[in-house]
Amino acid sequence: MSLNRGIRDWRGLRVWIVGASSGIGEGVAKALLARGARVALSARRAAELETLAAVHGTQALAIPLDVTDGTAVAPALQRVVSAWGGVDLVVLCSGTHQPVRAWDLEAGEARRMVDVNINGVFNCLQPVVQQLLQQRAGGIAVVSSVAGYSGLPTALVYGATKAALINMAETLYLDLVPRGISVYVINPGFVKTPLTDRNTFAMPALISVDDAAKAIIAGFEHGDFEIHFPKRFTLWLKLLRLLPYRWYFALVHKGTGL
Repeated sequence: MSLNRGIRDWRGLRVWIVGASSGIGEGVAKALLARGARVALSARRAAELETLAAVHGTQALAIPLDVTDGTAVAPALQRVVSAWGGVDLVVLCSGTHQPVRAWDLEAGEARRMVDVNINGVFNCLQPVVQQLLQQRAGGIAVVSSVAGYSGLPTALVYGATKAALINMAETLYLDLVPRGISVYVINPGFVKTPLTDRNTFAMPALISVDDAAKAIIAGFEHGDFEIHFPKRFTLWLKLLRLLPYRWYFALVHKGTGL
């Protein structure tokens, strides 16, 4: 049974994607625009947003936004609401990644990653939740990662932020679904983006942004709570985290060589 109400028709739907200038956010934006949705595009890099929006006329809005600026989110959301009378789905994609081993940890860099990946989501949630409660309808999708399932080499900070987002989304679901608001958590495996290009190791089951966008949209349409992909990779990770730590640590070391 679906945990959310499935989205059957994207035509005219009002979607706000935060983190739409590249990677998964840009891929989802393009795919939804092709399906007839109205899409508001937010990220720090205004030029990329304007370029994408210009191709789609009134179907797209470019709204530059830095999610670490808590005072900027509510005015950005108000631009969407003023233009379209409300918002049906908010996809929170903004995030950053830097591989970190324990011996390379720098507290300042860790705080920067936490500020973008966790605090940036909280900055968005406050006005978005209030808007959707006022509407008594809509949905929130939080993009996390399979790195949040369990500890992994090089993910000392990134994995911790993504684990926090999974927990956050689970609690949002408990609070908001009884009030008519859908909640989704998106846990991608390895997707070829500018962020994963920073990895120096072989990435198993690496997929394209286009394939990731298709999987995410299918999850919305099915009404899934957790949207994870590619399943040939993510299901193995789900199995691994059920094992005793002695086995888990040994298998991760063997599988990664790290």
